[in-house]
Amino acid sequence: MDLWQAVVLGIVQGLGEFLPISSSAHLVLVPWLMGWSYGGLTFDVALHVGTLVAIVAFFWRDWLVLLSDGLRRKKTKEGRLFWYLVLATIPGALTGFFLEDLAGTVLRNPLLIGILLMVMGVVLHWADTRSPAGKKLPDMRLKETFLIGLSQALAILPGVSRSGITMTTGRLLGLTREASARFSFLLATPIIAGAGLKKLTEISAADLTLAFIVGVAVSAVVGFLAIKFLLQYLSRFSYALFVWYRLLVGALVIVIYLLR
Repeated sequence: MDLWQAVVLGIVQGLGEFLPISSSAHLVLVPWLMGWSYGGLTFDVALHVGTLVAIVAFFWRDWLVLLSDGLRRKKTKEGRLFWYLVLATIPGALTGFFLEDLAGTVLRNPLLIGILLMVMGVVLHWADTRSPAGKKLPDMRLKETFLIGLSQALAILPGVSRSGITMTTGRLLGLTREASARFSFLLATPIIAGAGLKKLTEISAADLTLAFIVGVAVSAVVGFLAIKFLLQYLSRFSYALFVWYRLLVGALVIVIYLLR
């Protein structure tokens, strides 16, 4: 992996993991369009570790409160939310564990990714414009959190987007845009942590090259900024920007695939 490729893919991962545009799709599409070879397990680890650093750095205060109340004051709103998050994590974790190999081989098809980018863009637009938006995180109930967690399992498909599908489901259940994004990020924390730590155990000290370090750093910084941007953006605007992006990129990918 060249250093500049590490920088580009670190940016792609940092943006795609948290914006509703699918990091897995872009990590397939960018090398496909540029003619790059697969960066390998080591660089996959770097990207996951980078986004883990970003999300922990941004939400560490939230998680301290959730952990404290979840373990000591379970009847508070934060205590209940902690256990709701634990339950909601299970479907996505099981799907990732059992279907990881399938996602890394059969599903890495640019045509399929292009179609899913467009389809989920339409679904996100429909959910964002047709659903009520009055609920905030403290108002969430067990059924709603579990449904969002269940939807997260669909993120195994490149092009769906973990953040995209959970935010879409949150909007369908009446969450405000900002609340749906914040819950999506909190829900993603244990999944990203599990994936990053699992992959980290599969590499050796010799794999920790300069490209690895750069990939971690770029992914972490860009991911942190992406989280901050999205939460501020959604407090004022809709998901329309990301809907149009998904439609345009999906259409472009399909055209290029058919021409090739």
